[in-house]
Amino acid sequence: MLQRPRRNRKSAAIRAMVEETTLTVNDFIFPLFLLEGNKKSIPVESMPDINRLTLDNMLKEIEECLNLGVKVFDIFPVVDEKYKDKTGTASYDENFFYLKALTEIKKKFPEACIMTDVALDPYSVDGHDGIVDENGVILNDETLEVLAQMAVAQAETGIDIIGPSDMMDGRVAEIREALDESGFTDTSIMSYTAKYASAFYGPFRDALDSAPKSGDKKTYQMNPANKREALIEAEQDELEGADMLMIKPAMTYLDVIHVIREKTELPVTAYNVSGEYAMIKAAAQKGWLDNDKVILETLLSIKRAGADAILTYFAKEAAQLLKN
Repeated sequence: MLQRPRRNRKSAAIRAMVEETTLTVNDFIFPLFLLEGNKKSIPVESMPDINRLTLDNMLKEIEECLNLGVKVFDIFPVVDEKYKDKTGTASYDENFFYLKALTEIKKKFPEACIMTDVALDPYSVDGHDGIVDENGVILNDETLEVLAQMAVAQAETGIDIIGPSDMMDGRVAEIREALDESGFTDTSIMSYTAKYASAFYGPFRDALDSAPKSGDKKTYQMNPANKREALIEAEQDELEGADMLMIKPAMTYLDVIHVIREKTELPVTAYNVSGEYAMIKAAAQKGWLDNDKVILETLLSIKRAGADAILTYFAKEAAQLLKN
């Protein structure tokens, strides 16, 4: 045999030399859940080792992560029902605890890259990403105005990246225009470009108490059966001014990550979502999988598919594993 591929696997040194994909701590974005108040750390039952944190504890968590090399954080607010209404007005109220906390985080850690989420579901009594009319219809264009206000309010805190996760048509253009008109031309947009109507989001909705009160999200989140449609969304977001394109979920949509990577020159990111995290953790706790090896293999597979960065609840743990 002239070709013996095993020759390139015969030692650790050779395997490292010809390795095609390398996972580093720079690949990770760590999602965090922010609570109002002080001195609270409340576990998310469906996400082992993940907690909802008040600002004082979140500052400690961010500092620990920075020391491990994790530099990018996506911060989601846990919004009490008393703040919720039909149009998410709390989301752009300058006195809202979330916006105040973002300002404090950036002041404390200017070197950290902070990303925020733009969608109505955490702030809406209906639990949907857009405004819901009396017939249960999600109103696209009316929602865009609120999303733009929300994005500007978040940019005013000094954060670095806006993450529109709502999947309304035209929201990237609306947000880009609002940011630019308000002087935030350097604030980036990481668009949730191909966000699927997935069954893997359950633990996240537990963490934020943001599940829809009625119906589902299938009129705006994508059909899991469709891949070509993701290319339409990617092209539209790119033309509207997105700086980075995200695919969500990651593990069961590696083909979508790959096809978008092949079609764009923009950075591509992927969200290793709560349900994907939970099932690995559950299996590891049962002793059915090797926790450490499966975490790193999972993240490596997402990067191999074409992701330049990965939003993952494994970020801190994976950083520790890579360091050791």
